[in-house]
Amino acid sequence: MPQSYIKKILDARVYDVAIVTPVDEARLLSKRLNNNILLKREDLQPVFSFKLRGAYNKMMHLTEEERAKGVVAASAGNHAQGLALSALKLGVKATIVMPKTTPQIKVDAVRSRGGKVVLHGDTYDEASGYAKKLVEEKGMVYVHPYDDPEVIAGQGTVGMEILRQVTGPLDAVFVPVGGGGLAAGVAAYIKYVRPEVKVIAVEPEDAACLKVAMEKQRRVTLKEVGLFADGVAVAQIGKETFRVLRKTIDGVMTANTDEICAAIKDIFDDTRSIAEPAGALALAGLKKYIEENGCEGQTLLAIDSGANTNFDRLRYISERTEIGEQREAILSVTIPERPGSFKKFCAALGKRNITEFNYRFGSAREAQIFVGVSVASGGDGRSELVEALQALDYPVVDMTDNEMAKLHIRHMVGGHRPEAVISELLYRFEFPERPGALMNFLTKLGNRWNISLFHYRNHGAAYGRVLVGLQAAPEERKDIEVFLDKLAYPYHEESDNPAYQLFLS
Repeated sequence: MPQSYIKKILDARVYDVAIVTPVDEARLLSKRLNNNILLKREDLQPVFSFKLRGAYNKMMHLTEEERAKGVVAASAGNHAQGLALSALKLGVKATIVMPKTTPQIKVDAVRSRGGKVVLHGDTYDEASGYAKKLVEEKGMVYVHPYDDPEVIAGQGTVGMEILRQVTGPLDAVFVPVGGGGLAAGVAAYIKYVRPEVKVIAVEPEDAACLKVAMEKQRRVTLKEVGLFADGVAVAQIGKETFRVLRKTIDGVMTANTDEICAAIKDIFDDTRSIAEPAGALALAGLKKYIEENGCEGQTLLAIDSGANTNFDRLRYISERTEIGEQREAILSVTIPERPGSFKKFCAALGKRNITEFNYRFGSAREAQIFVGVSVASGGDGRSELVEALQALDYPVVDMTDNEMAKLHIRHMVGGHRPEAVISELLYRFEFPERPGALMNFLTKLGNRWNISLFHYRNHGAAYGRVLVGLQAAPEERKDIEVFLDKLAYPYHEESDNPAYQLFLS
């Protein structure tokens, strides 16, 4: 039962390496949302993440004989750094298997703390498989990143600190979820000590393994997992963590990429710190909870779980922030191709600010523009703008929620298909961000289909976003998909996407 974790959490050995992190009031956000918003600052830990707690507590429960064998783990970053520092503190050899796609900042951080890094595979699952192979071959002790009672207890000290620091009213605590170690530990403690406090788990919309498990009342492995919030990109909730969570949490929420980016900006505005996507996930859920429930005057706390993000990712994050706050609309609008049309269109927008405008001459009769417009915060501002333009007889397509439009089309407007390309099929990919990934694609493609369009943009993430046009007839679609399935890069066909039809086809 979850109650069995209370003594484990109270006895957890974490403070030899971890610190008691503060609970900060998000003053600007509190005023804006008419609630008292608090942030538990786990991004201030020595490894910039809560993961240090669970790793060290697990290490403290190993026997001398087990420590002498050395420890091994698979991790893309935060658990790796926590385990490396814990091993350094205790004089134990630590081997960390990391996917080849791991950002260099995290690889360097593990090495700087004395951990031996082995780069293997493209995904966490491949790295984990190799780590377990090392356990069999060399007798090392495997330290799981979340599905271990001692790791869960170590993470549970976050919940213990929250209740010691917030002694007054506390309506709900929002916890990010990947494998569930932090959420299980926090929920087990809070629901035992103060059962009236709601504990809400928050997952990325494209990696919601707990949400699916709660709905089906059993653990499910997701077929695909989004990688933007890489710290919580887990395909299946842990076995032990799910056993605890299904009895303790009050709900599961999801947040999309734009909402997470907006939460990163909110944390920066109030603390001048930059959370990683997984670190801001709980706040994104908190904001959504307020919007859906109309809360006012409540005390709500979000765990800022980490700050390990590549600097290069900030370009992408800032690009998506305004959309995440529902303060920007991305539209395709058809206007007459004649002098004065742009000026007339701007007048139709009233006092709204244009954030982006892309156009290239296409025909003598009509101009297709790709435009970003500032709108009032909240969903109504966007719909009011679209309705106002349609009332003035402007053909409008709302692309604010169109992933391909935001990732690629906005950077490629004007590149219509030339007459020489009679037929074209369009595909969107996620390429592993490593040398040779593109060459692998081109080599396997061979000379069968000509590439008629190619767009790639590096966002500092583990996977690159790629848009590819293949000069092929519709009847070749099945053959192409057989090739792509063998290639095993995640892909989506976008040939019928209106953004493609309007600006590139």
